[in-house]
Amino acid sequence: MKKAALLLLILTYSLVGFTQSRQDSEVISTVEKLRLAMISGIKEDLESVVHDSLSYGHSNGTIEGKYEFVEKIVSGKSDFVSIEFYGQTISVQKNIALVRHSLIANINDGGKPSEIKLKILLVFTKTGKDWKLLARQAVKLI
Repeated sequence: MKKAALLLLILTYSLVGFTQSRQDSEVISTVEKLRLAMISGIKEDLESVVHDSLSYGHSNGTIEGKYEFVEKIVSGKSDFVSIEFYGQTISVQKNIALVRHSLIANINDGGKPSEIKLKILLVFTKTGKDWKLLARQAVKLI
């Protein structure tokens, strides 16, 4: 009886760990899709990973919704040449995922090349079977 209870306990924790790692993998994949979409500027790719109620906070305090965020990148007003993430952590609780990382990006905004270094918080929500970016806030690295 004790062996059966112990086996059940081990199995339960294994399934919880598997579910968590599967969700983490899905979120990691969505973060990568977002990164590539921001570099490519393809409207459909951007729209596929952001929620309709997106709140996108820039390091300068500007807040954009989904339409403004997508159009700024598609139009080239915000032009990401490269984006690299490092120090990424993920915390998934039910249908919400918090992703924190540092970002280094080469941009070409308004024809002026520069590099930005930011700390980012991304909030994803599970919509159906897909993770969608619900909110983002950035602060400049000093």
